Amino acid sequence: MTSWPPPDWERRFRARRVGLPDWATLNPDRAAVVATAGGVQQVHSWTASEQRMVRATDRPAGTTEALIDPRGDWVWWFDDTDGNEHGVWRRQPFDSPTSSRTQRPIDLPAAYDAGLLLGADGTAVIGRSDESYGTQIHALYVGPVSAGTDPRLLYAHPQDAEAAALSQDGNLVAIEHSELGDSIHPALRVLRVDTGMPVAELDDGPGLGLWALAFAPRPGDTRLLVTHERTGFARLLIWDVATALLRPLDLGLPGDVADASWYPDCRAILVAIDYEARTLLYRYDLGDGSVRQVGSAIGTVSGATPRPDGDVWVARSSAAEPREVVSVRTGEPLIQLSGNWVPPSVGVEDVWADGPGGHIHALLRRPTTGSAPYPVVVHVHGGPSAHDSDSFSPYAAAWVDHGYAVLSVNYRGSTGYGSAWRDALTGDVGHTELADIAAVHEALCADGVLDRERSILAGASWGGYLVLLGLGIQPDRWSLGLARVPVADYEAAYADETESLKAFDRSLFGGSPAQVPDAYRRSSPLSYVGQVCAPVLILAGVNDPRCPLRQIENYVGMLREHGGTVELDTYEAGHSSMVDDERVRQMALELDFAARHLNT
Repeated sequence: MTSWPPPDWERRFRARRVGLPDWATLNPDRAAVVATAGGVQQVHSWTASEQRMVRATDRPAGTTEALIDPRGDWVWWFDDTDGNEHGVWRRQPFDSPTSSRTQRPIDLPAAYDAGLLLGADGTAVIGRSDESYGTQIHALYVGPVSAGTDPRLLYAHPQDAEAAALSQDGNLVAIEHSELGDSIHPALRVLRVDTGMPVAELDDGPGLGLWALAFAPRPGDTRLLVTHERTGFARLLIWDVATALLRPLDLGLPGDVADASWYPDCRAILVAIDYEARTLLYRYDLGDGSVRQVGSAIGTVSGATPRPDGDVWVARSSAAEPREVVSVRTGEPLIQLSGNWVPPSVGVEDVWADGPGGHIHALLRRPTTGSAPYPVVVHVHGGPSAHDSDSFSPYAAAWVDHGYAVLSVNYRGSTGYGSAWRDALTGDVGHTELADIAAVHEALCADGVLDRERSILAGASWGGYLVLLGLGIQPDRWSLGLARVPVADYEAAYADETESLKAFDRSLFGGSPAQVPDAYRRSSPLSYVGQVCAPVLILAGVNDPRCPLRQIENYVGMLREHGGTVELDTYEAGHSSMVDDERVRQMALELDFAARHLNT
């Protein structure tokens, strides 16, 4: 039974959440918004000037993929089965309630999403992937009524690809592809939407990726905003696909470009920069090359969109400050939700330690009770192409409330520190990341900050994978393991996961398990199950297409055969749950498991 009032950690999980609005480019007062309704994330229509929000979906497992068409007539959302990510796109009229009938204007079988792009003229470009055909990209006309034209195949390839950007007039589509087999470093191809004929190609060669962000938002403008890594860091360029002219954009700032978008007047670019675990915003003026910061100078921006009136809508937070979606112009929240007060938490300290591959950056949260050396949760981020940041985390805050320090390490493989750091794990997957995590943990234990006898290794997805691998290859270091939706048996995981993840794994390991079996075996937690001596709790979604349940059950069975202490808890969702009750239940399970096994 839940106590009343609920503790702060639970209130953080149950506070109403709202995403960054996706506004209609030709009707900017209208937007699609993902926000909590009844404790579940759902899609809404939102009219900014009236602060009117109308819930469009009421799916028990939640709905998080949504967009609005350029004219603001339709809200689109992705319909899968209980989080399995395999589904179809549906749409319904703007401002229509959950009781309204939805349309399915794209008559194609269910698949994994590989991009949906909508043009003002009714053009739709849809990317889909499945094990039977790899990636397909179709174009069709979806008008104001449910009936549309038959989808026309624009692109097909066995390797991973994505429909990434559509020109304002609907004539050109940019595709990110990995036809040479390296989905970590894609190339670009631009096609005519009406014929599928290629217009331009851009490929920086082995080990250098290119990502299409957006065409300039003017009819007939053929300039495409692109992220490249020619300098060893993610940077921007403008590629005019009609003339082949390339214009690099030098902001003169350290760090990696995390995202960028055009201002609606096409005179400036809004750029998000990752640097030392913070993401901040800058406006780059295309006329004079000037750069100025936009919005807060602390914490992390998780999303931003420039508006026609010069304002910028921003989603931001810091470790101490709960997430908010605000107008930069006013500093006020965009959307007022009742019951949305979130208890704050502690800030982070920057920690640096020397490791086998160089200087490692980490973030440390200290509890406000107790004294050093603290029991610690070493929380490992997923991805691996991601990073831990100075941003709000109900999960980390819950552990701090219970007297634990929380350590987050941006190991080799993390983004924000240059492409060489991100790609360094490819030679020894799993072992590379864990060597860095151990180096930081050891340094803080040696300094008397952390208690090496009460050290929990925790993480989700790729982080959960590293938890299980770490318990096997570093058994003397960890007291406990908490693995959410992990890769546990790599060969079985590869067999059951989505096609895009298979492509990622082939890029990471240099081939499939059939081609390089020793590499997968060396990096699989299953190979070290006999060395695990710490108790481990595993949480798994029964519909998870990324870290499927079968391979987790293989690991649990073998660990039990070796006499290991393991608890497996499954829940009715995919890779994560969008339901507040389930998120609270999982957090309570982890806290209880730690208390029982560490006497904390």
